[in-house]
Amino acid sequence: MPLPAFAIPVLHRLQILARPMSIGVRGALFDEAGRILLVRHTYVPGWYMPGGGVDPGETAVEALAREFREETAVELTEAPRLVSVHFNAAKARRDHVLFYACGAHRVLGIRAPDSEIAETGFFAPGDLPEDTTAATRRRLAELAGEAPASPHW
Repeated sequence: MPLPAFAIPVLHRLQILARPMSIGVRGALFDEAGRILLVRHTYVPGWYMPGGGVDPGETAVEALAREFREETAVELTEAPRLVSVHFNAAKARRDHVLFYACGAHRVLGIRAPDSEIAETGFFAPGDLPEDTTAATRRRLAELAGEAPASPHW
């Protein structure tokens, strides 16, 4: 069951006490038409690639697969490829994000909005929503070979 939106920032602060460093994952997944899958959360502005924190006891790839299922109702059917690792100082001085390129997948159904996810959608890379985050745009430019990889998220 998804957490209420108000609980997410509280849990993030509690994680600092429990884990002095955190690892997150994000994945770029394109459909057959070349559109990127993005998600809009209820508790932060903007559109992001699906992803989230790696929980204790799970691998980064397991976390990415879980986040895709939870946030988008998409199942990854082949192992994603690690593209780059980024320091996310904007999030916290202890946060790193592993960025993956995702391939084969299966759409499990339509993801209904809830307290965490406002909406999901596939978008042409040249026609992203206006409020797509700068980090998402940077990762897509890097993935397309239009920009050098940055060590920062």
